[in-house]
Amino acid sequence: MDWYTSIFELIDMRSFSNLWFWIALAVFWSSASHWVIGVPFDMVLRARRVGGQAEQDLETITRVNVNRLLYIARVSGIWLLGLTCFMLSGLAMLGFWYRMEFAQAVLFLMFPMSLVGAMSFATARRIEQESATGELLRKRLARHRFFTQVIGMISIFFTALWGMYQNLTIGVLGG
Repeated sequence: MDWYTSIFELIDMRSFSNLWFWIALAVFWSSASHWVIGVPFDMVLRARRVGGQAEQDLETITRVNVNRLLYIARVSGIWLLGLTCFMLSGLAMLGFWYRMEFAQAVLFLMFPMSLVGAMSFATARRIEQESATGELLRKRLARHRFFTQVIGMISIFFTALWGMYQNLTIGVLGG
């Protein structure tokens, strides 16, 4: 028995039947909805509840992350867009034309996250344009988090549907 066979017997490469994929999917979306454009959402809640220094801290960390995101977009935005489109179309081709289940699983993770990324750039631009502070800033961050959670729920739903379809079609033992 060679090392290649040993590794693939140890690690199940069928993504949708692997418990680790579903754990990673849950952690992925949990983290995405907690970190709103790089700002932990508990800071938004604390700023709303406490105000004062917590509000200033929220405005400062948001300003830093907004400036960082907008700098990235202005300097290399077109290259990131091109690379993202290349990667997503490559994953789609590998996943659905060549029927590679691992590429399908990665696409089901990355495509919705690219939507969240685009939404993050738009939210950052809007916060900068409005010079949002206080209640308006908290509203923008809360709205961004809400739509991230909506995208996450839809993504998890369709990933689960496709995963169940794959597991029923291929079978539990890969036959």
